[in-house]
Amino acid sequence: MKQGANEMMLDKLKLRKSESTFRSLQTKNDLYDFSSNDYLGFARSAELRQAINEALEKHHQISNGATGSRLLSGNSVFAEQLEEEIAGYHQAANGLIFNSGYTANSALFSCLPQKGDTILYDEFIHASVIDGARLSFASRFKFSHNDLEDLEKKLKKSTGVCYVAVESIYSMDGDSADLIRIAALCTKYQAHLIVDEAHAFGVIGTGLVDSLGMQQDVFARIVTFGKALGLHGAIVLGTDLLRDYLINFARPFIYTTALPFSQLLALKIAYRRLLTYLLNKSTLHYKSSLLKANLPFQHQARCRNNIGAIFCLLISGNKEAIRFSRILQNKGFDVRPILSPTVQKGSERLRICIHTHNTDEEILKLCYHIKQLSQ
Repeated sequence: MKQGANEMMLDKLKLRKSESTFRSLQTKNDLYDFSSNDYLGFARSAELRQAINEALEKHHQISNGATGSRLLSGNSVFAEQLEEEIAGYHQAANGLIFNSGYTANSALFSCLPQKGDTILYDEFIHASVIDGARLSFASRFKFSHNDLEDLEKKLKKSTGVCYVAVESIYSMDGDSADLIRIAALCTKYQAHLIVDEAHAFGVIGTGLVDSLGMQQDVFARIVTFGKALGLHGAIVLGTDLLRDYLINFARPFIYTTALPFSQLLALKIAYRRLLTYLLNKSTLHYKSSLLKANLPFQHQARCRNNIGAIFCLLISGNKEAIRFSRILQNKGFDVRPILSPTVQKGSERLRICIHTHNTDEEILKLCYHIKQLSQ
């Protein structure tokens, strides 16, 4: 007898539960935050919220929603000026705002590479890049994480126009890409480098590309607003030509209702606040160093070179990672497990995110409990 949709779903969910990979939604809690991407505390900032509300009060005539896609009724002079302003902050020619980082990546990688082209991506790249690449007609291959020899091997075999996708700071391990050497390889083999700055933006200045002065070495950058900026949306930075191309061929842009004015205004205010914050950016780096210095020795080695705010403790096995996480949560610390298949089987881990709002006492207590567990 042919299996129905309900039977299929039940079987797959039962398998997830048996493998300890079943996902469920959780509401916010009152634990110490060591899991969110709100690195600078912008999402919880009462001062930022007040500034946004005061600015909105001056725009009573603006509609609540965008009313349509950017190509229909959802565009505005304000949106285009904001894109130019943000591009200027990053020393890029232009940019195009998308509704999320996932949408931006899936749009870029689904429409830019053509049949006969090649996409090479780091094996730890975000799922949005992989999903976008799957929608394209290009050949796609992953290279070993941060392995330049493997990347070069695949560059030699690439066909058509080649695009190389990396994250400046990786969301699961917190380590950084060797952008200088990767860019040199891309130049050598005439490949186009695309960098996702989601977890570097606001943590390493306005991004690792900007910090290294590599704006001219990168074909496109994706900067997301849902992490350090504490809001929502993303922008693809590149040339005027790339912007025109995305407007014409990026289906997630063409067929999506635009962000409302209220969100665009919030982005403008938060961006300017971020630039002010970056003039005195030592707080987050100090707290990250405090965590690294007080982790158990076996975990320090893995995190020693992390320059961002993400750290991971390898706890092999889904059940064990979940057990460690629950113990820490019972102690008051919101530390989440990252399980397979999100990461490779055997590399399950606890992911720890540091924020400016984490106190020294919270960080030291967390490290103490991790040491107790490690023993």
